[in-house]
Amino acid sequence: MLYGKYTFCSSFDSDAILPEFKGSTFRGVFGHALKKVVCALKRRECGDCPLGTNCVYPFVFETRDASGETNVKKRIAAPPRPYVIEPMPDIKTRFLSGESFDFNLLLFGKANEYLPYFIYAFDQMGKPGIGKHISKERASFTLRTVSANGRLVYSSEDGKIRNENVTENLADLMPFLRGKHLSETDTIHALTVTLLTPVRIKYENRFDATLPFHILVRAMLRRVSSLCEYYGDGEPKLDYRGLVDRAKNITMKESAVSWFDWRRYSNRQDQAMLMGGMIGKVVYEGNLGEFLPLLRFCEKVHLGKQTTFGLGKIGLTVNGTSAAFP
Repeated sequence: MLYGKYTFCSSFDSDAILPEFKGSTFRGVFGHALKKVVCALKRRECGDCPLGTNCVYPFVFETRDASGETNVKKRIAAPPRPYVIEPMPDIKTRFLSGESFDFNLLLFGKANEYLPYFIYAFDQMGKPGIGKHISKERASFTLRTVSANGRLVYSSEDGKIRNENVTENLADLMPFLRGKHLSETDTIHALTVTLLTPVRIKYENRFDATLPFHILVRAMLRRVSSLCEYYGDGEPKLDYRGLVDRAKNITMKESAVSWFDWRRYSNRQDQAMLMGGMIGKVVYEGNLGEFLPLLRFCEKVHLGKQTTFGLGKIGLTVNGTSAAFP
């Protein structure tokens, strides 16, 4: 699966007030900007538009199952979105004119081909501005640069988007995506999973502020299988049931996880919504070696619900020895 991580660097042209968690704000304004940039038939709904099958906007924001199989029970209930917006990690809410702010845009599969549209849409976002109104206006900003893997992709100085190959194929880093067996040679007896942004994982039809390892593994397998099915080389052939069963033997040595609620406003539903998730750290112990590739994959792509806002970002600290990945 092709994977691109692009860092957008901008600066405010006026004072700004943003929420503590900024992913929802970026995603909402970004969606409106992209539709305005690419939509040729402004008054048509995407579902009824004859151009919809070749349009960037529905591919990114209204991803549908193109198989046509409506009555077949499948492992993957709905297609995942082909992007994640990773906002700045701090909870700062007030910014002065001239201050900089950055975020990362993760793109999966074919979505990387549409990067120029994303850059132009975000550049256009800066004109009407974002955040709360100050003196009846939102904060405008200027997109300065876009970079990936240490290479400059875009600069406002010349306005050019460089044709740089800055994506990576996760299957090259993680052979299990190509049908290889998960590695069982790494001796890992303990690891720490840090929930860097709220992680929303539903188990038995409810959310909870606890994360037994088998629940984490279920969420990782859903994320891996869905992304690879729609944006990679197909759902990897893994021992799904066996992995979950073996995950039940992994113990939680320490857990410092709490539930964090944050409020966002949904333009589509025209109401404020609470979007809570788990934050904190969990230390697991057991025979963890075969699970490391799944953890590394989700460390890159997030996991759980509402990942497009930047939720579900995790970090790993391996308390043992592993040579599988740097």
